[in-house]
Amino acid sequence: MRIARFSHNGTPQYAFVQSDKSSGRDYLAVLDGYPFGSQPARPTGERFELDGEGIRLLAPVIPSKIYGLAKNYEAHARFMHSQGHSHEEHAPRDMVVFMKPSTSVIGPDDPIVMPSFSDDMNFEPEVAVVIGRIAKNVTEAEAMDHVLGFTCVNDVTLRDLQGSDPMWTRAKGFDTSCPLGPWIETDLDWRDARISFRLNGEDVPEANGTTANLIHSIPEQIARISSFATLLPGDVIMTGTPNAYGSLHPLDEAQVTVEGIGSLRNVVVKGQ
Repeated sequence: MRIARFSHNGTPQYAFVQSDKSSGRDYLAVLDGYPFGSQPARPTGERFELDGEGIRLLAPVIPSKIYGLAKNYEAHARFMHSQGHSHEEHAPRDMVVFMKPSTSVIGPDDPIVMPSFSDDMNFEPEVAVVIGRIAKNVTEAEAMDHVLGFTCVNDVTLRDLQGSDPMWTRAKGFDTSCPLGPWIETDLDWRDARISFRLNGEDVPEANGTTANLIHSIPEQIARISSFATLLPGDVIMTGTPNAYGSLHPLDEAQVTVEGIGSLRNVVVKGQ
C-alpha cells in the first residue's frame, strides 16, 4: 500500500495511492485523518487524479527527528576513508549514527538549495524507514512491528564541511538536505530493496546497491536507536548509502529510485 501526503489547492492531506483498473491511471483516495494515529485512517470517498490540477505531492512525513547511518556499506566506508573523513577503511563494528533536523526535509520536485558556504555537495541515495508506532527499547525481533513503511531519501551532504567541521551538523543538517518521497510504501522487500541513482537522466552505477548488503540491518538499526531514544510515529531512519559517489551542482537533476517504492526527483538551485 502506498500512502502519500499531498496538497490540493494548498491544503495538506493524506491519501492512499491507488490505480484505476479501467484507465490504468493512479489516483489519490483521500483519507479522513493521520495514518499514524491509534485508529486507522479510512478513505473518505473523495479522490483526485495523481497528476490532476492543483495537486502537489509533499514530503510523505514531517518527522520529529531523522536518524542516519554512516559507513553502513563497505563501499561507502572505503569512500569515506579515501576522502579523509574516517580513519578506518572498513566500516566500524559499532553503528555510526547522526541526525538531521525536521527543517531539512523537502518533498518530490522541491529544489535542493546549495548553500553559498559550500563548494562540494554530494548525493547519497538511500532507503528510509518510517516509524509507525512508538518504539523504545525494542528487540530486533520486535523492530519491524513498529514500522509503517519505507520511502526514498537523498541524504544530501556538504562533503567539504564534513571534512572541516568537527560535527556533521552543517554538512548534513542544512535546509533542503533531506529530500523524502514520493510516498510511503508499506509492502516492501526491505531485506533486498534495490537502490539506484540518476544524475541529469544518466544512471550512476557506482551509487547503486541493495539493502541486502547493509552491514547493520534495518531491525538492528531500529533496536539500537530505540535503546537510547524514543522513536515516535513519523520518525525516519536513513539506513545508509551504498556508495556516495558524485557531486551535485546548480541545475542538476537528482533522482533516487528504490525498486518497489518509486522515484524521488529534485533539482539543485544555487543559494544566496
